[in-house]
Amino acid sequence: MTARQDNEMDELLPAEHVSVLTEPLLELIQLPTDGVMVDATVGHGGHSRQFGQKMGPEGVLIGLDVDPNCIQRARLTLSDLACRVVLLRENFAQMREVLRQQGIDKVDFLLADLGFCSAQIDDADRGLSFQKPMPLDMRLDDRLTTTAAELVNQLSQTDLADLIYAYGQDRASRRIARFIVQQRSGRKLTTTTELAALICRAVRQPARPGRIHPATRTFQALRIAVNRELECLERLLEQAPDMLKPGGWIAIISFHSLEDGRVKNNFRQLKADGQYEIITKKPITAGPEEIARNPRARSAKLRIARRL
Repeated sequence: MTARQDNEMDELLPAEHVSVLTEPLLELIQLPTDGVMVDATVGHGGHSRQFGQKMGPEGVLIGLDVDPNCIQRARLTLSDLACRVVLLRENFAQMREVLRQQGIDKVDFLLADLGFCSAQIDDADRGLSFQKPMPLDMRLDDRLTTTAAELVNQLSQTDLADLIYAYGQDRASRRIARFIVQQRSGRKLTTTTELAALICRAVRQPARPGRIHPATRTFQALRIAVNRELECLERLLEQAPDMLKPGGWIAIISFHSLEDGRVKNNFRQLKADGQYEIITKKPITAGPEEIARNPRARSAKLRIARRL
């Protein structure tokens, strides 16, 4: 990368995203030089660059992301690769159609890192953090129509409690929903810090340094609902066997049990059906050194299967 490209990258997004579990991926997956790889969540291009460097001019790397800033960042990161690079602003739930449009029938490697970029957490317009006031948005794709503010201000108390319990696994979901409905009867909730403070009051637990914030599970639930994350993951897993070449790999990095459970069950079912060989009998997690370098790796779990 040139100095000019480095400067452009620094100006584009202020926070650098560090890819997780790259070393075990590189150890377990050997792409041919003329391989076809799909990075379903290309982000800043960290994983893609590592694998793209192993492919020659006949190789193809397709990167998808719903965030246009990530696509721009990845374009710079991957600009000097020898292989053909195609970057598209698409949700991986539409992967089969995307590949068809690119004239690709089967791929050698399908990777999905289900985490989101550090820059997205820091983005004041996203509303993913309660460390400072942000609008209650939470959309990773601004083409989506429903925001977190609409959910907390419009859902019934029962539906809101069910959502928080189903996607956040918070046992205090009913109490939190009741407090939210009481609050919005006088004034709508509009910021992340306002909602986080309300949740602390609902569970009678203040935020403490070094402890998981009481609002974490509710925020997770709202983000999952807004972005239809589990629905999209299930569609990806459903499509994957038909998109992989015989001997092709699928690798999924998840960050919470709702994701990991779906990946585990899907791999096991497809193994039973004779379609997959499971490469990782147990999920691979980050070691102490990687966690020290990149704390977000602490919750990452990597599962890999191979198409039979």
